[in-house]
Amino acid sequence: MSSRCWNKPFIVFGVFFPLLASGCAGVGLHPPTKVTTASTVTAPPGEMGWWYARFRILWPEDVPPRWHMDLLLAVEVLAPVVENHRAETALWRIHRRAARDASGHQFSFIFYALAADAARIYTAIRNNPLLQELEARGDIIEVVFDDVSAVRKPNLEDTSDPNWSLMLQRSWPYYIMGVSELWLLLVTQAAESQAVGSIQDPSAKLAFYEKVDRTVQNSWRHEAGHALLHHLNAVFEYEPLLVEPRGSLRF
Repeated sequence: MSSRCWNKPFIVFGVFFPLLASGCAGVGLHPPTKVTTASTVTAPPGEMGWWYARFRILWPEDVPPRWHMDLLLAVEVLAPVVENHRAETALWRIHRRAARDASGHQFSFIFYALAADAARIYTAIRNNPLLQELEARGDIIEVVFDDVSAVRKPNLEDTSDPNWSLMLQRSWPYYIMGVSELWLLLVTQAAESQAVGSIQDPSAKLAFYEKVDRTVQNSWRHEAGHALLHHLNAVFEYEPLLVEPRGSLRF
């Protein structure tokens, strides 16, 4: 069995200690442009809201999830969108999961923006030639966008875990955006360092991103303990963490 526990629900971005596992546009670090914790913890209804772009990925029976497909989508499809639409997206994040249920293996891009800007972002994703080719090949089963005719999730807390305190629900999107930015930068740099731009054939790209995935996972395995977990712990004064008996932490 895979050491990554692929036969159980597997949420990479969305737990307190996230399991960090792209055209190759460079991805810079920029603060949110339309939301500040000081002035707007709730967005006016009908204006900004949360939007999802969901990519359902082929996952044959009796094999592990093809996690490298997430990286391919991140670098080749989402990185240019993130960079080109920073002014319109106040917050964004990546969500990864694979479970033997109706959703299966699904990679999601979640962002906070005006409905009109969400429509433009959806168009940019939909018009990506590689994404269209992956759909035609059957590697991507389905791409699902939200209906932009109305804002249904206007508040900062609307996509956070409702079991959390309200102050954490409203703060968490900023944390997970930073985590997602870090992950996307790692993946993009790993791809660029191995000359992804010279590969055009989709099958060759898929094989290439398996190598990129191993590079990023190696960084997580050997560097995250200090670079990520230690420093997160330091921010919270090294206070002991209470793990609920029901097993709310998933590794």
